[in-house]
Amino acid sequence: MKGKLIIFSAPSGSGKSTIVNYLLTQNLNLKFSVSATSRPPRGKEKNGVEYYFLTPEEFRKGIAGGEFLEYEEVYPGRFYGTLKKEVDNRLEKGENVILDVDVVGGCNIKRHYDGRALSVFIQPPGIEELRRRLEGRGTDTPEVIEKRLEKAGFELSFAPRFDKVIINDDLETARREALETIKKFLGIA
Repeated sequence: MKGKLIIFSAPSGSGKSTIVNYLLTQNLNLKFSVSATSRPPRGKEKNGVEYYFLTPEEFRKGIAGGEFLEYEEVYPGRFYGTLKKEVDNRLEKGENVILDVDVVGGCNIKRHYDGRALSVFIQPPGIEELRRRLEGRGTDTPEVIEKRLEKAGFELSFAPRFDKVIINDDLETARREALETIKKFLGIA
């Protein structure tokens, strides 16, 4: 039996990664899709664990060869993307693959896999709450936060294109809703 694909997208600060990490602990036979990047490894990161580390040239060659389901050039020469073979190999093994991608990538992957994929959009309760969460992280400069909020407005416009929208104004409720949605999609009672 082939696996299924679950796509998560959301503006930064919506709680998407927290929800995805929770789902990975719920015995759903979910495997996280390892993305590719052209940035060098940081700290103790290992190739094939956190990311597949490619040179910018290798990444461009993969793009030209149609090896990516989605990719983004975040800034010149710095790419992130999802390798088709990474996802397809896991699906063929019967694993359910969970992806954490941007909204455009999420829509592209959903289109590619159609009924074998469920796309979930995690929506913050509002832009001001999103600002509060991003500031509360303490990881970004005020300029970066403003850019993230600007991008969030664009990303929120994609919500209607997703199969399921979960508003994360309470993390426990959002986790429970995500778990119920995934179980239903996978046919798990």
